[in-house]
Amino acid sequence: MSSAASNKQAKSIISKSPEEISYMWEANQIVAEVLFVLHGVVEPGITTFELDKIAEDLCIRRKAKPAFKGYRGFPGCLCVSLNEEVVHGIPSRKRKLSKGDILSVDFGVCFKGYFGDSAITLPVGLIVSEKRKLLQVTEKSLLLAIEQVQIGNRISDISKAVQEHVEGNGFSVVRQFVGHGIGTSLHEAPEIPNYVQNGSSPRIVAGMVLAIEPMVNMGTHKVSVLKDGWTVITADKKCSAHFEHSVAATIDGPLVLSSRENFEVKK
Repeated sequence: MSSAASNKQAKSIISKSPEEISYMWEANQIVAEVLFVLHGVVEPGITTFELDKIAEDLCIRRKAKPAFKGYRGFPGCLCVSLNEEVVHGIPSRKRKLSKGDILSVDFGVCFKGYFGDSAITLPVGLIVSEKRKLLQVTEKSLLLAIEQVQIGNRISDISKAVQEHVEGNGFSVVRQFVGHGIGTSLHEAPEIPNYVQNGSSPRIVAGMVLAIEPMVNMGTHKVSVLKDGWTVITADKKCSAHFEHSVAATIDGPLVLSSRENFEVKK
């Protein structure tokens, strides 16, 4: 779940110990498993409510608490955002997926007192080439951003990696919503914009855990919020994609806590 850039975090950046990072690995691996399972069931005809129920049931089996349900009044476990919806879409019994849609799925848990958070955007059946490029560019921008999680770098190095790749491919990055630190709270300092801001940004130090989440639009970067108070859509109604990983900064480089590799190899 993304943090609004206008909602500045008062808390200072909290570095985690190796033990805390191991707890966060456990939390994020539950998130990774849920997203892996959902990837396998997304198809035309399924409702976003059914996806939410699958996520909640698996979460309960893993003895984890869905992080988003009830957060500031959010009604679902998943944020499920279709096509021009950027983030924070609400699960609904009435919303059925259709062939050619793209679906962004954002999910988080709290486990043993620590949070995990990750997101993917999935094609529903065959999609047109422009949508396919949007997904590829957005996911690649996340991978390039993760490479910048090096001790001594700045948060702005992450932002720059996303912005340059996205804009170099003709798309735009959302500016109103940003990534964030994560730990014993879902949203911690620092904020992680997907574009370079004026002024200096915090240095990356060992133990920082960052939820990096490029939100990329086909058209304008401008967005608006629907009357439900949650669902964010693109101002021009063109499609948007969203990918996210929770990443720890270590002396050995970035550690992707929400990696789905452990599940993908079981295919």
